[in-house]
Amino acid sequence: EELPPLTTFILPSGGKTSVHLHQARTVCRRAERRVVPLVREGHCDQAVGRYLNRLSDFLYQVARYAAQREGHDELPYKKAT
Repeated sequence: EELPPLTTFILPSGGKTSVHLHQARTVCRRAERRVVPLVREGHCDQAVGRYLNRLSDFLYQVARYAAQREGHDELPYKKAT
């Protein structure tokens, strides 16, 4: 099954499974931001940062897929007016 293309940002939504996957992605992104200085200073291999980035992308796609599979809508971000 293919996911519909994104035309806007989406909020963490789409049912319980999807929300948990979005939460895991948030934790992964936080870890990625904390690894960047370690990579710059040579305390950590660059592959760790790349891995965390790819894992974050994967979790995002799986969260979208879970929402679609479970029949839940994703909530688009709407800029406050």
